[in-house]
Amino acid sequence: MARATNGPASRARRKRILLRAKGFRGFRSKLFRYAKDAVYKAWQYEYRDRKRRKGQFRRLWSARISAAVRPLGLTYSRFMEGLKAANIDLDRKSLADLAVSNPEAFKAVFDAAKKAIDAKQGATLAK
Repeated sequence: MARATNGPASRARRKRILLRAKGFRGFRSKLFRYAKDAVYKAWQYEYRDRKRRKGQFRRLWSARISAAVRPLGLTYSRFMEGLKAANIDLDRKSLADLAVSNPEAFKAVFDAAKKAIDAKQGATLAK
């Protein structure tokens, strides 16, 4: 009796890896041994960067908020302090979207935060 090598399953497994390596350069897309390493490494980067993307977006939103607030006379951190003092619970994504797409609404939020900062400073000065 001939030796069973599980050929169809092995061929299918190799084919799956080579299909995932499509678009890689050189032998990393042609030879199974190297394609397997490249695909596994790509999966590691993919997993890591799904986590990193969240931080990158947070930095982008903070930069947009800061750019919108500075011409109005506050820094990013003071603005966020004012939002907290005014009990305005908007996340950074919403604030950045307001700053870009609807400057009038962002100005209204800014005015409320500025008012809360001024009231907070007045309260500390009165003590």
